[in-house]
Amino acid sequence: MYKDELIHIHQLLIYLMKFLVDNGVSKSFFQEYYSLGISPHHIHRTKAEHKYAIFLLAHGISSVLAESNEIVPRSIAKRLGELAERCKVEVNIHA
Repeated sequence: MYKDELIHIHQLLIYLMKFLVDNGVSKSFFQEYYSLGISPHHIHRTKAEHKYAIFLLAHGISSVLAESNEIVPRSIAKRLGELAERCKVEVNIHA
């Protein structure tokens, strides 16, 4: 996938995260993403960093959906967390 495509996905997930937070979801689900300090507007960041941010957002969103009404199976949320950890190693972020 191209970097600009990843940035678009990143932005779409941001919209979904903001929708969830605006409708009462705790920001704590996205704390790791917030601490990362990468937004879709940071086009100078590497493709791997945007990929990591996407997996963190996807993990937070799927965790919210798994806990509320079990819309998403918990196994998917867990797997997205594992993929985020793998990406974390790839970009050498030790936060």
